[in-house]
Parts: sequence; C-alpha cells; structure tokens
Amino acid sequence: MTLYLLKRLAVLIASTAAAAVVVFAFMALLPGDPAEIALGVNATPEAVAELRRQFGTDRPPLTQFLDWAGGLLQGDFGISYVTSSPIGPQISDRLGVTAVLVLGGMVVALVLAVPAGTFAAVHHRNPLGAAISAFSQVGIAVPAFLAGILLVFVFAVQAQALPSGGYVPISESPGEWLRSLLLPWLSLGLVQGAVLTRYVRSAVLDVMREDYLRTARAKGRGATGALWRHGLRNASIPVVTVLGLQLATLLIGAVVVERVFVIPGLGDLLLNGVAGRDLLLVQGVVMVLVAAVLLINFVVDVAYHLLDPRLR
Repeated sequence: MTLYLLKRLAVLIASTAAAAVVVFAFMALLPGDPAEIALGVNATPEAVAELRRQFGTDRPPLTQFLDWAGGLLQGDFGISYVTSSPIGPQISDRLGVTAVLVLGGMVVALVLAVPAGTFAAVHHRNPLGAAISAFSQVGIAVPAFLAGILLVFVFAVQAQALPSGGYVPISESPGEWLRSLLLPWLSLGLVQGAVLTRYVRSAVLDVMREDYLRTARAKGRGATGALWRHGLRNASIPVVTVLGLQLATLLIGAVVVERVFVIPGLGDLLLNGVAGRDLLLVQGVVMVLVAAVLLINFVVDVAYHLLDPRLR
C-alpha cells in the first residue's frame, strides 16, 4: 500500500507540473498585451514598455514560467495586472467559499442518490422504482444554472422563503449563511444527484445478481440484510470512481452557479478576471481549479484501492 501511495503521489506531482506548463502556455498564446490593455489605446510606447518591465512580460517566456512556477511553490501567485494587489490572498479568500459550495452540493447529491438509487435497484420491477429512474433521467438533462434559476423562481420569487442571491459569512450570522447557501447547494446537488442515482442503481443491480448474494440469502439472510452486509461495499467501488468525476464536475459547475447566486467564490473571481483581462489572475485561478481536480482524482484512486482488496 505504501508503494502504491508513493507511485500515485509521483503521478500527482508530475500531472500538476504538466498542467502548470499547459496553463501557462495557453495563457501566453492568448492575444492581447496586458500592458497595452491596462494603459489604453492612447498610451505611448515608452509607457507601455515601462509597464511591461513592471509586469515582467518583457522577459523570455521560459524565465516568466520559471518565476511564476517558483512563486506557486511558495504560495505566491503574483500581482494582479488590474488592481496591483497580490493574487494569492484573493484566491485563498474565495477558495473556502467555493469548497463549502462544492462539498455541500455533493452532500445533497449523495443524500438523494444513495437511497434513491438503491431503492430503484431493489424495486426495479416496481412502478415506483421505474419512476425514480425516469425522474433521474430527466434530472440529467437539466444544467445546474437552469436548476438554479428554477429554484430561485419557486423558493425566492413565489414562496419568498429563501434569498435569491448573495452570501453572508458564517462569522456574521450562521443562520443567514445557511439560508444563503441552500439554493446553490440544491441547484448543484439535484443535478449531480440525478446522475449519481443512475450509477448507484446500476451498481446495486449488478451486485444483486452475484452468486455470493444469493448464497447469503440461501443461508437465511433477508434481501435487505444480505444487501447491507455483503452488497453495498462492493457496489460502492464503481460509484466511488464516478463520485470523483462528479466532484470535478461540481467544481466546474460551481463557476456558473456562483454567478447565478452572486456568491464570491473562485468562479466569480475567474469571470471577473476574464472580464477585466487580468490574465495573471485568470492563470492563477485556473491553476488552482486544475490542481483541485487532480487532487480529487488522487483521493479517488486511493479510496478505490482501499475499498477493493483485490487491488492490494
């Protein structure tokens, strides 16, 4: 197990380094000069050259990359081209909000998908089980931002029970913090829960057809007891893999949901950076998102190894 962890850790480090190269190269190939954009069309060549020197964009690309990558290792993301403020604190302030949003959405998805998918599998010949499968199929077709708009219309506009947007820090008011995140959590969790329900149902159905489950029932265990004791852990193995992909999807979906609900997370910071042509800020946020996805895949690989003893 230790050797496996070291191998996966080496892959994680190599993947992160490769991702840093790709992100930097992609941003460098984008048209537009940050200095010219910051100064405007009426800037003199001397002023543009001086600002390029301050930004460091007059140096060779390799030197710029090594300087940026070295800063990342120390937690330094550079200075914003637009606000002239450090980028690292901006990202760290927003990262916690996005993490809470993504984890809350995943909790909602799991709370809905595990019992619904298991029930649909156990009662797959029952009309109610077929109805759950049908509803989950409909949920897959609904994007998160559309689910968010519908939830706002129902719960904020019509019922006036929850706020339509905005964010209240938990330090100011835990109750208002919870109310401000309920609709974003639901908009992310309902869509991903529908996807996850299909996988849970399929995994449980496969396990129910296995010989060891029939043997457990033949020895006197009931259907529910046999499934709980011998089936769910085996059914969770493929679901864990999908769960990692869903977490990555939630992370990307949070970018749009934060905009819909006016939540100051990484997605909001990223879109503001794109709108303001703050390329170094965009580069830093994208790198954080990519690193988060790679870290999620690493955790999923380790969890998969722990759940399946055949891999050990």
